Amino acid sequence: MQRNDKNLTEWLISDELIPYPRAVEFMKARAKEIANGNANELIWLLEHPPLYTSGTSAKQKDLIDPNKFPVFDSGRGGQYTYHGPGQRVIYVMLDLSKRGRDIRSFVKSLEKLVIETLSQFNIKGEIIENRIGVWVERPEKSNKTDKIAAIGVRVSRWVSFHGISLNISPTLSHYNGIVPCGISDYGITSFEDLGHIISMAQVDLILREKFEQIFGSTLDSNIKEIP
Repeated sequence: MQRNDKNLTEWLISDELIPYPRAVEFMKARAKEIANGNANELIWLLEHPPLYTSGTSAKQKDLIDPNKFPVFDSGRGGQYTYHGPGQRVIYVMLDLSKRGRDIRSFVKSLEKLVIETLSQFNIKGEIIENRIGVWVERPEKSNKTDKIAAIGVRVSRWVSFHGISLNISPTLSHYNGIVPCGISDYGITSFEDLGHIISMAQVDLILREKFEQIFGSTLDSNIKEIP
């Protein structure tokens, strides 16, 4: 496969913790290059240091402890969420002008990516009406449901950025400084919390397999360092 094949999506994994402002600047620059036809689409898998982000619908009252971690205005849709080690962040920079220009369908495809990945580890994820993200039933908690993945995207010139955060083994108490996604009646869970001790690399392999089934072929990115 040729590196400049614009029909393929580059796949990039960062091993170090990426500061949030640095990630946002990189995404914005890459999305602009994609929109201009000068770069391939890109999926970027990474982890952040502990932090909170606010989306365009965030309510100040949902920031319970503003001093617990740094807080960043993300510009994406949604409300407050947490990022930190043990959480796989998946930034999705895709050209929707070539994919139907249907943002609702695009988000559904991201939900499908998460649900099909979870299913490979015998975790049943589901979508619940009027709630954003992917949820897991917890019958041991009086049939409550807990959130395992958040989804929040932004689209500029029909190129998406931001994306998905999937909880593998984060410190769940770190969510205590916010009302995650504005929903206080339900909890947050993870692979580890559900009893699935899985490495990030194992999840990444399945994510790539399922992404290719839903969105198309990928190739390894030649990006060596994030500016």
